[in-house]
Amino acid sequence: MFNITHMVRNLLIINVVVFILQGNLFDYRQFALYHFASDNFQPIQLFTHMFLHGGWSHLFSNMFSLFIFGPLLERFWGPQRFLAFYLITGLGASLLYSGVRAYELHNLQADAAQYIEEPTPGRFYNFMESHYSGGYEKRFAIEYQRNPDSEAYITESKRAVRQVFNQVFNTPMLGASGAVFGILMAFGMLFPNLELFLLFLPIPIKAKYFVLLYGAYELYAGFNRVPGDNVAHFAHLGGMLFAYILIKMWQRNDYQDT
Repeated sequence: MFNITHMVRNLLIINVVVFILQGNLFDYRQFALYHFASDNFQPIQLFTHMFLHGGWSHLFSNMFSLFIFGPLLERFWGPQRFLAFYLITGLGASLLYSGVRAYELHNLQADAAQYIEEPTPGRFYNFMESHYSGGYEKRFAIEYQRNPDSEAYITESKRAVRQVFNQVFNTPMLGASGAVFGILMAFGMLFPNLELFLLFLPIPIKAKYFVLLYGAYELYAGFNRVPGDNVAHFAHLGGMLFAYILIKMWQRNDYQDT
C-alpha cells in the first residue's frame, strides 16, 4: 500500500509545487473557489481550487491521505481512471459545497438586511455571535447596549454588519479535501475489510467502519457548524457522495460489459 504509483506521484508533485508557487509567483485567490454570485468567481475555479492549500498542515494532511490510500486504488483502476475519479469527486465536492454555501449566504444576507432595517443592541449581539468569529469589540457591544438610541453606535453597528457580510461572502474555498474524501470513500467501498492502523487509534479498524465514522462526523460538523469553523465539511461530504455514485456507475457498467 505504501509503494507510490505514477499518478499519485504526479498529483503529489503538482500540489506541492503549486503550494510553493502560490505564495511567491501568483495570487492564489484568483484560483480559489468563490461563490457563484461573487465578482471574483470564474468557472475554472471549480477545478483549480483543489490544487491550492491554505498552509503546510492543510497540504500535509491531504497529501498524506493521498499517499496512503491512493496507490492501491490506482493499481485497482489504472492511472487514467484514478485521475478521472480524483477530478470528478473534487468537482462534485465543489458543487455540493457551493450549493450549501448559497443557502448559508442567503440566510446571512437576510439576517444582515433585517438588522440594517431594525437595528437593536440585541440583534447586533445575536448577529455577531452567529456569523462572526473574529472577536469583535465586546466593549462596543456593551456601550451600544447602554446607548441603544445613539446614532453613532447604530451607524457603526451597521457598518460592522455589512463588513462581516462582505468578508464571509468573499471568503473562497481551497484544497484537495473533496477529492481526498472521495478517495477515502472509494477505499472503504472497494476494500471494506482491510484493517487500518491509525495514529490516533491504537487498535485496528476496518476501512468500512473508518469511512462510516468519518462521514458521520463530517455530517454532524456540517449541520452543527459554529462560527470560526473554517473547514468545508460539505465539500468533504460532496467528495464522498460523488465517489459513491461514480463507483456504483462504474460497477454497473463494468458488469454489463462482461
